Amino acid sequence: MNKTDLPTSNAYRELLLQQTPMIDVRAPAEFAKGALPSAVNLPFINDEERHLIGICYKEKGQQAAIDLGNELVNGDKKIQRVEAWKQFIEQHPSAVLYCARGGLRSQISQRWLADSGAKCTRIMGGYKSLRSFLLEYLDDSCRTERFTLLSGMTGTGKTDIIKTLNTSIDLEGHANHKGSSFGRPLNEQPSQIDFENKLTLALLKVRENYPKQRIILEDESRNIGGRHLPDALNVVMAASDMVVIELPVEERIEKLWREYVVQRYEETIAYHQKRYQSTGQSDEKEPEKAELREVGEQAFSDYLIDSLLRLKKRLGSQRTNEIVAMIRSAVKCQHTDNFSSHRDWLRAITVGYYDPMYLYQLDKRKDRVVFRGDQQSVIRWLRENT
Repeated sequence: MNKTDLPTSNAYRELLLQQTPMIDVRAPAEFAKGALPSAVNLPFINDEERHLIGICYKEKGQQAAIDLGNELVNGDKKIQRVEAWKQFIEQHPSAVLYCARGGLRSQISQRWLADSGAKCTRIMGGYKSLRSFLLEYLDDSCRTERFTLLSGMTGTGKTDIIKTLNTSIDLEGHANHKGSSFGRPLNEQPSQIDFENKLTLALLKVRENYPKQRIILEDESRNIGGRHLPDALNVVMAASDMVVIELPVEERIEKLWREYVVQRYEETIAYHQKRYQSTGQSDEKEPEKAELREVGEQAFSDYLIDSLLRLKKRLGSQRTNEIVAMIRSAVKCQHTDNFSSHRDWLRAITVGYYDPMYLYQLDKRKDRVVFRGDQQSVIRWLRENT
């Protein structure tokens, strides 16, 4: 294997396992659609330049497109881009670089770096080869590995347990969504491709460190917010053994109250304060601070009601309106009763909607349940039997 090129699957595996720093020289629009967690986008050409070169390629051919690229990326532009790559390499001597398919952009980038006295390994197949490796690995794993699903009613702490186990993969964490209508994040979910890449990398790491043990996943539907599970994983999960956490309803309501009310409120206020501070305005302007908190308060209220309205089709109009009224009432008095009234609508929606729906779905899969117990019993069983 050439010292400056990486063409093999074994090389890709090592790069990904070691979280090798990567220079992605694709245009920003390409990077936004999907990339690797250890990659930084230092483009060879920007989006506008790529668009112009693409038109030229279609109309006049490859050489004309290359000539246009040299014309567009020249002088100070070229110097600045090479310098950005060099600085990254100085900070990360093991870094590699890639473009979309290991073609001209990465070849020219590598040559420009060499001309400036810097060396950087190039991934010959580019991002496409890395992505293909991950997709093939995921498909192979779903055919050969053993999985166990961690299940339980809303509020049983499934994600908390997932995070304590060495052989688990946090699907909700990688999707940046808690899986329910009330689980939407304050920021954006990753792109579908980024979600799949992160998930597969997590699988690769678990399998590398624990090659003979079962992999634990949370019992999820196909969709986690706006992202969906890869087909191969969805199929294998639909046939996997299940372990069910059982927890008293009041303990579950308390957990949901802390997570979806108290923590979400604090996170919402902090999120809007951070956005305000990022504008560069003075923190000394008290009226503006008050206005900012008001924005955060309204955003929190909107989040609760919008989350509930997403369930209107299943709840029905009358029940939805009743619970909306409960939410509005709780919001009005949340600073005088320490958010306590929010427990009322949480209990109504948990007992009246989430629990019956879960029990109905679980009944159809009861033959796959291999163990039931409280949190500690489930953790102990998983550690002893996977």
